[in-house]
Amino acid sequence: MKRFLFLEDTITRRLVVTVALAAGVTLLLLQLFFAFGGTWAKPDVQATGLVQQVATVIRLVDAATPAERAHLADAASTDSIHYGWYEAGSTVAGTLEHGQYLDAQVQQSRAFLQPFLTRKPDRIVVFQEDNPVSRAPGLPYDRVRNPDAYFVGVRLADGSWILGIALQRFWGFDPLQRLLLQIPMLALWVIAVSLIASRQLSRPIEHLADSVRRLTHQPPSGTIEEAGPREIRLVAQTINGMQAQIQRFIEYRTTMLAAISHDLRTPLTRIRLRGEYIDDKWQQANLFRDVDEMQAMIDGALSFFRDDAASEAATMFDLPGLLQTIAYDYSDQGHRVDYHGPNKSCYVGRLYALKRVFTNLVENSIKYGTPPTIDLERQGDGSMIVFVRDRGPGIPPDALPRVFDPYFRVDKSRNRQTGGVGLGLTSAQAIIRSHGGDIVMENRAGGGLEVRVLLPPPTQSGRNISEPAHMGHTPEKPAR
Repeated sequence: MKRFLFLEDTITRRLVVTVALAAGVTLLLLQLFFAFGGTWAKPDVQATGLVQQVATVIRLVDAATPAERAHLADAASTDSIHYGWYEAGSTVAGTLEHGQYLDAQVQQSRAFLQPFLTRKPDRIVVFQEDNPVSRAPGLPYDRVRNPDAYFVGVRLADGSWILGIALQRFWGFDPLQRLLLQIPMLALWVIAVSLIASRQLSRPIEHLADSVRRLTHQPPSGTIEEAGPREIRLVAQTINGMQAQIQRFIEYRTTMLAAISHDLRTPLTRIRLRGEYIDDKWQQANLFRDVDEMQAMIDGALSFFRDDAASEAATMFDLPGLLQTIAYDYSDQGHRVDYHGPNKSCYVGRLYALKRVFTNLVENSIKYGTPPTIDLERQGDGSMIVFVRDRGPGIPPDALPRVFDPYFRVDKSRNRQTGGVGLGLTSAQAIIRSHGGDIVMENRAGGGLEVRVLLPPPTQSGRNISEPAHMGHTPEKPAR
């Protein structure tokens, strides 16, 4: 079994394969570089041995008698380098003497040759085929066959010249130029290989993270795809197992709360029935009010805890249409709620859960402040921000950090006329965060409260999306 372990898709195997492919491609590119790189791929002039060869011929010709120098130069010629000796006063010697040369090339050649010469030469000249000196008659090379020849001439002590002609360039750049070319190429290659390797390793992790994000928009029974390298699959299996275990815990809790709620309704009903026999109408009314409040607390708590396990699937719907519908509904009840924002914009989420959130926020503004305005802003990345603003008294600064705590109420009374049991904002925050967003409350500078609901860009890939939903009627009249 271990023998075939490497055949399994793992992060280790991906890393090994990526490094092996990078090494193979590097060798291939090197071969192509040496085959087609031209001057870039050739060694520098000192590494070719050309300088030592030219210096050796110069020393031999300089040590020979004038009668032997021409024969020695001719005998030293090869298929790649031709030599010629020209006595002082000859036409070629005069042309070499009075030619125009580039000082930088001359100084570089002198630095190359002098360490290999017994005697320091009087003069060294260097030029290429484009220099007029190369057209002097009698030079030992064919200008038609060797249009890219390179020349180096040295004047000897008696005024004669020895000229070496490299028929074609078989050396590359000098070490500094080569280094300046190699560093950017090496940097680009390292960056390319690093990006490929990191992509191979990060892509499964990004896919897993995206699957986990999408999981929050799926029904509670949803799972993430167990794909990718073995290590990622193990993580996905663990998350799916944890998701199933959490779902079981939620179901157990909801079942327990439902049973408690059912058991409590019976004694509450008995208390109400027995309250009918109380002669004091004021005490009877107080008792019935307490019974109703207890019933509302039980129903509210049960509704909140059941919402965690809501099986509503994410749907594509018109978010501005939803907000306008809420605004019109309250306006029809005599509370002027204005909507400002785009007329249409699709969003993917739990439609009825989001409706409960915005309805709760608008209702809180009407109850504790003034009828609010609803503003929708669409961001460049596809995210949405919903503002619910009123001109009421706001919330005391010391209470702002706690408004989303379960059962916390700014109004400490338990009068049902002033509010519920303190779970509305907690439920709203849980719903918005289950969509990957957040909800923030701040007091406005000019008075009142501003609630910001941040909804992230919907990622539809791989999500359980039902048919587009519609909220009741589609508003056709402009927002009031």
